[in-house]
Amino acid sequence: MDPILNPYTPGAGSPPPELAGRDAIREQVRIAIARIKTGRAAKSVLIVGLRGVGKTVLLDKMRLEAEASGAQTIRIEAPENRSLPALIAPQLRLALLRLSRVESAKDIAQRGLRALTGFAKGLKVKFNDIEVGFDFDPEPGLADNGDLEGDLAALLEQTGKAAQGAGTAVVMFIDELQYVPEEQLAALISALHRCSQAQLPITLVGAGLPQLRGRCGNAKSYAERLFDFPEIGPLAGPAAYQAIEKPALEEGVAYQPGAIDLILEKTHGYPYFLQEWGKHAWDVAAASPITIVDVETASIEAVAALDESFFRVRFDRLTPTEKKYLRAMAELGPGPHRSGDIAERLRRPVSGLAPIRNALINKGMVWSPSHGDTAFTVPLFDEFMHRIMPGNDWNTV
Repeated sequence: MDPILNPYTPGAGSPPPELAGRDAIREQVRIAIARIKTGRAAKSVLIVGLRGVGKTVLLDKMRLEAEASGAQTIRIEAPENRSLPALIAPQLRLALLRLSRVESAKDIAQRGLRALTGFAKGLKVKFNDIEVGFDFDPEPGLADNGDLEGDLAALLEQTGKAAQGAGTAVVMFIDELQYVPEEQLAALISALHRCSQAQLPITLVGAGLPQLRGRCGNAKSYAERLFDFPEIGPLAGPAAYQAIEKPALEEGVAYQPGAIDLILEKTHGYPYFLQEWGKHAWDVAAASPITIVDVETASIEAVAALDESFFRVRFDRLTPTEKKYLRAMAELGPGPHRSGDIAERLRRPVSGLAPIRNALINKGMVWSPSHGDTAFTVPLFDEFMHRIMPGNDWNTV
């Protein structure tokens, strides 16, 4: 079939043709934003889930919906090597500049821009990666103490007041939140808490790996009362079928009975994998309907594509000892696995493996569903580890 008309979109953060199964979370965020606009209380929302479940896609979709409702939004992805102040300062500047063009919020927004100048200058020594334009001179004593927790609270408070003056809300969309260092995460939580207490229309919609819940709780004990933590996972039932079938039908292409079931079996319903299998099934099919044989052939190509991109890019970041640890996990199956069982496979004491496990958690490769358990954050990574490190040579002393 014509590859130009292929409707499927595998890729990091690429929006799928059909965002199936996520309506409840989208509605939750819509209501929260509408409530804070009117001065009513609403929790910030932090979406958690494994790699490949569509957190980034969902975050971007909700940001567009928030903007369509009239909210001011900022979009941040938190990498491992940048500070939160460096990421948030330029985006808050843009939001404040937009708010300053609203006559009813002009003076408050300009004070917010003065707060931003004080914030950046006060924290420049501690966070030397802060780079932001200065539109106004700082106001002495406003967000310029050099203390992240207090200064960020003052800056967000001023931003919230500007949004209030403009009759709107500021919504911060932050992806990969699990990479924000705990001290900086604590400052962000504290600042949002102060704004919530003041009933200011500023909120956070974030996304991260499952360990984000624990990191927030460790950073501030009241985080569980400030945030909702909806968890998203693989699609099941009608939503999974819809994600595969509807885009094809819109192009006049059908699936043979059983073909979609086979795709769901191969992908376990994970949205990223559904797009990968759909793309390859379309490309190998000669004509409609796409058959079970087409899906079988496509599965070989889809696995090869994942091995060279989705899986490989994560594998290549690992040290030899980290690879060996993950291969031991894979030997035990998909998981989660007890730390003692992994140590037994590696013929090492549990205490000696703790630094490796912690490094893998920090890299976002594994997480701990419960005390003493370790699980992959990347679905089907156990199968990949068997392919990339076959046999038993990996465990030789």
